[in-house]
Amino acid sequence: MQYENVSILSLAHIDAPHRIRSSELTGQFAQTLERLGMPIEVLEFASGIEARRYWDRDVQPSEVAALAGEKALRESGIDRSRIGIIVNTSVCRDYIEPSTACLVHHRLGLSPECLNFDLGNACLGFLSGMQVVSNMIERGQLDYGLIVDGESARFVQEATIARLQRLETTTEEFTEQFATLTLGSGSVAMVLARTDLAPGGHRFTGVVNRAATQYSGLCRGQIDHMVTDAKALLGAGLELASQTYDFAKTTFGWIKDGADQVDEYVLHQVSGPHTTNLCQTLGLETKKVLAIYPEFGNIGPASVPIVLSKAAESGRLHKGSRVALMGIGSGLNCSMAEIIW
Repeated sequence: MQYENVSILSLAHIDAPHRIRSSELTGQFAQTLERLGMPIEVLEFASGIEARRYWDRDVQPSEVAALAGEKALRESGIDRSRIGIIVNTSVCRDYIEPSTACLVHHRLGLSPECLNFDLGNACLGFLSGMQVVSNMIERGQLDYGLIVDGESARFVQEATIARLQRLETTTEEFTEQFATLTLGSGSVAMVLARTDLAPGGHRFTGVVNRAATQYSGLCRGQIDHMVTDAKALLGAGLELASQTYDFAKTTFGWIKDGADQVDEYVLHQVSGPHTTNLCQTLGLETKKVLAIYPEFGNIGPASVPIVLSKAAESGRLHKGSRVALMGIGSGLNCSMAEIIW
């Protein structure tokens, strides 16, 4: 899908306040690691993740999503009564029902006419939310839309660590739950608008998608438990990403006369090996990739927009920069999009 009249009016992220080192996590099940013949540094060595962030205990996803939403609304400069839709895309939610979106809607004091719902698509949720809202803007159904996401790794990691502390934990059980320990926390929000209403905005030109749902069993998550075949998931994900990238290059003209036209690649970052392999497979220049996984881990669907927000904040993006957004989510699904900054 390509867009002619959609722009990012504002983008804001919030980092969770507590820095938790990988060694702090593994130290809690050091006896298990010793029994299994693994070094205490296995998490950091294997993932490249030195730390991740936690919110205060008992903080809910709707609270942090609303904080990011408030920041994005403030930076947009528009009255919140003009927001026609709010979509929450987080994997973490306050309840099964009601939707987290309705809780954020209430916290932000949005209008009764503002449509609100959750959208779930694993780590692709935010990109999928951008697509849904952009489709509505492009069709003239609304002028402004808000997408929010609040993720928290604390609960699922504490539950996982409790299981790994058991005397009966096996190497296989540790391996299949390893990916859970790479998760991080954060929140982010984006206001999308009609381009003619956002003269200072950043053009969202479109998004392409590809699916390989035969691999839907490689990563299965519950609120307190995630099981992942990391090796198979990496291989299948890279294959799907390569197929999607070929489509995106043609759609957006990212390669011209053999030269890369993209200025910044914004990646969903799972770990060091994932990021390195993705860059190598697609032939991306690493200098065009802002790596945040060493300090923040895998922040799920919040990852791509947080990397984009941090890239803008750090001065990596300039007027006219061509920015590629790239995400892969359990399922498997892959989306790639373009922004002209």
